[in-house]
Amino acid sequence: MVGDITELEVDAIVNAANEWMLGGGGVDGSIHDAAGPELLAACKAVPEVRPGIRCPTGEARITPGFGLPAKFVIHTVGPRWRGGKSGEPELLAKCYRAALRLAAENGIRSIAFPAISTGAFAYPLLDACRIAVFECAAFLGQSSALDNITLVGFDEADAVALRKIIGEVAESGE
Repeated sequence: MVGDITELEVDAIVNAANEWMLGGGGVDGSIHDAAGPELLAACKAVPEVRPGIRCPTGEARITPGFGLPAKFVIHTVGPRWRGGKSGEPELLAKCYRAALRLAAENGIRSIAFPAISTGAFAYPLLDACRIAVFECAAFLGQSSALDNITLVGFDEADAVALRKIIGEVAESGE
């Protein structure tokens, strides 16, 4: 769907965060703005795994949603696109798997994802959508922990790409 992820009434929304989890631009900034200052405080309380790093690329962390309709925010850090030869596909897949696993571990039944890494991190949209759809479908095929996964496009171009990939996956039977 095309929409504002901060307005969705789901158990959790996923934040395309940065490693320090202190807000930023794009969807990250929008989520922090909508959630209110408590979200920043909760993010600062997440222990650093290395100086300044709270959530390494490919991992996920969870906080309350505070001022959002969603009860939780699952923060994950996607890879910056460097031409595809620096492990970007596997790192992006790990983002989705980590977020879905964290959702299942916390009793979350509905979750919404933005197009992780496709904004400032410049991941090619169709490639990113293919990974998102594949990982979400694989999770649903192996687990009944979630009732609903929503993939949210920032604009119509995102939604068109997502629909294209969903159609390809449906046709192939993957």
